[in-house]
This record gives sequence, structure tokens and C-alpha cells, in this order.
Amino acid sequence: MNDITKNIKTVLIIFLVLFIGVISYMTYFEVFVGPRIVNNASNKRLWVQRNEVLRGTIYDRDMKALTESEKVDADTQTRTYTYGALFVHALGYVDIKYGITGLERKYDSELIYSSVKDDILNFIKYRGEIPDKVGNSIQTTLDYSVQKKAYDLLGSNKGAVVVLNPQTGEILAMVSKPSFDPNSLDENWESINSNKSMPLINRATAGLYPPGSTFKVITAASAIDNISGIMDRTFEDNGKIVFNDSESLSNYNGEVLGTLTFEQAFMHSSNVVFGTLGMELGNSKLKKTAEAFNFNADTPADGVTIENSQFPSYNLFEKGNIAQSAIGQAEVLATPMEMALVASTVANNGVMMRPYIVSSVLSSSGDTLKTIKPQQIRQVISPGTASTLKDFMRAVVTDGTGTNAALPGIEVCGKTGTADNQEGSEPHSWFIGFAPYGNPQVAVAVIVENGGTGGSNAAKIAAQVMQAALSK
Repeated sequence: MNDITKNIKTVLIIFLVLFIGVISYMTYFEVFVGPRIVNNASNKRLWVQRNEVLRGTIYDRDMKALTESEKVDADTQTRTYTYGALFVHALGYVDIKYGITGLERKYDSELIYSSVKDDILNFIKYRGEIPDKVGNSIQTTLDYSVQKKAYDLLGSNKGAVVVLNPQTGEILAMVSKPSFDPNSLDENWESINSNKSMPLINRATAGLYPPGSTFKVITAASAIDNISGIMDRTFEDNGKIVFNDSESLSNYNGEVLGTLTFEQAFMHSSNVVFGTLGMELGNSKLKKTAEAFNFNADTPADGVTIENSQFPSYNLFEKGNIAQSAIGQAEVLATPMEMALVASTVANNGVMMRPYIVSSVLSSSGDTLKTIKPQQIRQVISPGTASTLKDFMRAVVTDGTGTNAALPGIEVCGKTGTADNQEGSEPHSWFIGFAPYGNPQVAVAVIVENGGTGGSNAAKIAAQVMQAALSK
């Protein structure tokens, strides 16, 4: 009898464990898995819902319509992108055949939400004539005129331009080239998808490039915070650092800059001085500063997804790589958005703001339903360090490598970058900066792939883009 009781208890325990397992799995599925399936952009039921509701409009910051939607019949609608290729990397696209990307995907639930439901309350409210369902709209932080200027200035070059308000984190423009027209995906999908220049990639947020000498802003910040007496030192630049028989680091075009102060080394972008500072700092300290600027980490953002920028770890004996990393080479990689945030942080007294691209969600009748407010990510560097870097970056434009970024009547600050790439072709042209010096309202990052020196193409583009933003 005891054996029978014992067996019954064992069976009951097994059933209890199985029951708990089933309940736990159902709870997990309901809470975690279910919502992901329901809200997945590929969910066919969502496409039915999208066609039931006329998709809301996306506007720029001045309420200029960037999209239009029109019902074809009860089951289909057309989505038109008013300015075609100009905004595609910022907005993305929505297409039942090719999916949903970018801002369209990030704010899909808002754009297909309508307060008008097929229920008795609305039937009574609208006296039996329920109006068409129209989704909420969104007002972005994008500025049409700044976006257009950046797009036009990049011309036929490959590259990207990011424009931010350093005080708020608002994304004023986000351009990536080559681009493509989202209004003609069906006709051109094969050529777009097979294009070796990869127009589908948003280079502004997902393009990873060696930042070159623009990274010296971070190295300079690290030196100010970690090397005692750095501001009073002078350096001897003889044009080259020799590490061993096979490794050396030279200034651009082998230039010899002679005796330099720290500020002069920054102004004239001395690889010799900054490579030396990188070795003096060591990998751990420089990496710590880079990570304070959000390298090797996710960057909080609203409406955009930003690829992680990368700063490597090196052993003490890897002097060449450590020196190269201090000038934004070796295995250092950054997105244009990351480098725009570096400039923005310096401009904003050392505080990095969370980048965001949507300012408000509006009902179909125009009422504000939600407002997105500026948020700080963190205090990256002290106000004192930021003030010193502002002065350095101002000197770059007045007397250094960035004179092509100068604007009449506007005190522009910046840093050029000429980044070698592994293809062995022309270097990438970089410029990051902000203006005006006394009260920065705009921060930029420009990269022109294989565009030569940063003081030429990128600096010229940045100047005109900043002027467009400040003329508003």
C-alpha cells in the first residue's frame, strides 16, 4: 500500500511540474513573444490593419508634408514620398512587398492608429456615418531646407551629412548618398539591391569609417583630463615617429611642423604629437575617454538606430597601433552620427544630448497627442575641458587646417580629418564642427568618401550646411 501511495505522489509531482512548466511557457509567450509577433512589421494581419487605416502623414519641423497617403480601394492605399530620394534614409519606406524601414518602422504603430473604431459608441457619435479612419501623424525635427542643402552639396559623392542642435539633440538633417527613390521600388528594386555602392545603407547612422583626425578631439580631451601640465608643454614635430624597422607614423604628406604648443598641434593636426600623446596616455585611458563618448556602446536615440562605433583594445607593446588609434586610424571606426555627437558634446559644455528625429505625435485632426522632449545622455567631459576644446576648434577654422569652413560674420569651430582607408584609394574627407562659438546652435559631421583632405571638400560642405541651418 505504501508503494502505491508513493507512486501516486510521484505521478502527482510529475504532473504538477509539467503543469507549472506549461503555465510558465504560456505566460512567457503571452507577455514576451506574443507582442513581438503581433507587432512584427511582416505580420500579415498588420498589413490588413494598415490598409484599413489611411496612414498618417510625416511632416518636417515646419509642417511641410514629407509623405502623402491615398486610398485606392477598401483594401489598398498608396504611400507617396513627396521629395523622393531626398529623405529616404531619414524616413525609410513602407511597402507590402519590400517591407518597412527607418522612421516608418519605428513609428508604425502611431501612423496606423486611428481613434475611430467600428463600435456602437462611434456609430452613435457619428450618427451612423462613421468617417474614414486616418492614422496619427508625426512632426519630425528635420528641416527641409537644411536637408536639401546637404543633399545637393554632397552631389554625386558617396558619403553622409548629419546636422544636430547641440543643445537639444534634435536631428535637423540626415543625408546619405548614394540614395534611391522609394516611390519606384518595384521598378528599380533589383538595381538598387545589387548596386555595389549600397544605396540601401544609411551611411549617416550605419556607415562605419576610420574617423581620422576628427578623433583628435577625443584624444585631446583625454590628454587634458589625464596628463598633468599638458597645456604648458611644447612638442617637437620632426614629421615622423619610428616604432621599428617596419612601422612608423608620419604627418600628412610628410609635413614637418617643428616646435608646437598643444593647441598648435591640434590646429595643424600633427599626427606626430597626437600619436605621441596616444602612447603616453596608453590604450586604457584613451579607450575610457572614447567610451565616455559612447564608442563600444549603444547610443540612446529616438526614431533612429545607430550602429555602435568601435574603439579597440591593444597590448602595451603595440605602440604603433596605440599611436594610430589616437589619430583615428588602426581599428577605430565611427559613424557620422557618432562624430556629430562628439562635436555636439563639446559645443554643449560637455553634455551629450540624446539624438531624436520626432518632436510630436499628432492626431488626424492636428491635436498634439505626445511631445518628445530633449534628454541628456550624460556629462561626458567637464565644462572646463569642453571650453578648452572649443577654443582649439575655433583656432582650427581661423588659423589651422579648417579655414575652408569659415563663414563671414559667424564664428565657426571645427576639426578636419583625412582618413586613410584600406582600399588604398583617395582618403576620406571629414569635417566635424559647430557654430556659433559663443552660443552653438548647430553641430555637423560631414564625410565625403575618397574625397581627399578634410580641409577641402568636407569643410566646404559643412560651412554651407551650417550657414543654411543658422539662416532659419
